[in-house]
Amino acid sequence: MKNTVFGLIIPALMMGTITTTAQENAGDSVMNHAMGNRLSVGGYGEVALSRNFYSDNEFRYSQPEKHKNDPAHGRFDIPHAVIYLSYDFGKGWKMGTEIEFEHGGSGGAAELEADEFGEWEQETEKGGEVELEQFWIQKSFANWANIKAGHIVVPVGLTNAHHEPLQFFTVYRPEGENTIMPCTWHQTGVSFWGRTKNFRYEVQMLAGLNSDQFTRSNWIKKGSASPTEYEVANKYAVAGRLDNYSIPGLRIGMSGYYGHSIGNSSPNEAEGATATYKGAVAIGSLDFTFKRFNWIVRGQADYGHLGDAAQLADMYNRKTKGSPFHHSSSMRNVSSNAYAIGIEAGYDIFSQIEATRKQNQKLFIFGRYEQYDPYASQMGANSYDYTKVQRMAVGLNYYPLKQVVVKGEFSKRFMKTPYNDEPSINIGVAYEGFFL
Repeated sequence: MKNTVFGLIIPALMMGTITTTAQENAGDSVMNHAMGNRLSVGGYGEVALSRNFYSDNEFRYSQPEKHKNDPAHGRFDIPHAVIYLSYDFGKGWKMGTEIEFEHGGSGGAAELEADEFGEWEQETEKGGEVELEQFWIQKSFANWANIKAGHIVVPVGLTNAHHEPLQFFTVYRPEGENTIMPCTWHQTGVSFWGRTKNFRYEVQMLAGLNSDQFTRSNWIKKGSASPTEYEVANKYAVAGRLDNYSIPGLRIGMSGYYGHSIGNSSPNEAEGATATYKGAVAIGSLDFTFKRFNWIVRGQADYGHLGDAAQLADMYNRKTKGSPFHHSSSMRNVSSNAYAIGIEAGYDIFSQIEATRKQNQKLFIFGRYEQYDPYASQMGANSYDYTKVQRMAVGLNYYPLKQVVVKGEFSKRFMKTPYNDEPSINIGVAYEGFFL
């Protein structure tokens, strides 16, 4: 039997009850392999070229008039390169891993500097990150009852649940959800999930987010990252997701998150503000995917609330300057509310051409609109309206094969006055598939 391609549902989802080809949950991707094979090896990757026709100066928002006519800037990038490994031990026991290199990974070296009196120096050779995005061990009792423990994807929002590059039209992941939430959101915890008839469901217990990592421009996005060798779990959180596949070609999902964030850092303090306030994070999300009649339409709406947001301004500098949790005073105001909405639609024009249809090639012409604001509740004396963004994109996705896509788009961020709009052109190529 041929290996299953990422983003497609295993035939009938191994149950014989669902025939739609709407999206499969990304948390299951590691296990999407040919029936009967114990070892699966796969992955996905993206290469991108961008030309941004706006200033990249760090003061372009604080001094917009001064940087209105700054030159364009360009970038080459490898947003994600991922290796999937999974193994079926038998008797319902499985393991899965996902190793991700973001923006080419990272590198360092020790060098002997001849022009600096022969001193050895530590050099940062390149940026990027290397992350273990998934590592879990699972026991399956039945299709409707599976327990997974380890480092897992938190499927809150459309992009986190479906983040592989063939699951969105744009060259980079949808910007709104990628701004206000961790993306891809992954944490260590325990998950109970299953499938029954036309539903897939999942409930997770996780460590809480760390409010010391929240920022004005990205709300809770950095809160799941841990600079320590372990994930601090002074506070806990729960996340859940429910997907319905009742209508052929349509998947409708809802997801949510709730947990406390203040005081979820090291050391755990017995007194003071961190012991008094909770910093409750609550997120609700609705999303859908429609794949039928040569159309693909995706959309999502996310809203989040942060309790005790006003108190965070007095907590950022409670750490020493060398602390990995330290933030400058200019970033200490964090909004109590954030939101992101988005919709995209694409039509396969090759479906109307017999020759390309026979060759299984596809060419989607698409459009996308989104609006988001990580600082929806302005705080403090200053205004930061540059965080409220409307973005539109139009472009093409060409599939010479099911596993490969070539993307091109023109996009523009529409900013509030007096900030300057931000147009760009992005070109990319991506793949996702199994090799074994």
